[in-house]
Amino acid sequence: MRRKNEPNAEAQSLDQRLAAAEAARARHESGDAHRAMAQGYRFLSEVVGGVLMGAGLGWLADRFITPAPLGLVIGLLAGSGLSIFVAVRTAARTTRDATAKAGPQAPASVDEDEDLRT
Repeated sequence: MRRKNEPNAEAQSLDQRLAAAEAARARHESGDAHRAMAQGYRFLSEVVGGVLMGAGLGWLADRFITPAPLGLVIGLLAGSGLSIFVAVRTAARTTRDATAKAGPQAPASVDEDEDLRT
């Protein structure tokens, strides 16, 4: 005779399938979070690296070629500008790739009240 507290085979099978589905979902969400974090660190390193590289080259120019603050100022401005350019280009490429991966979007609903006002 079966006790009331003993799970049957169907319940055990359901529990196993549910655990497998939850584990697969957690792996998928974890991968997306890691990918987004990696992109954020890449963005940060491009911006900081560009500014530091410009400052370093400007300092070297001051040291060997130009009067004291001119090379550093030009290097900082050039490094900042180039790093912002690269960061914007990378963000645009990431957005384009994410949009292509998501597929076509549903058209936005038209608000009929706005059409009557014109």
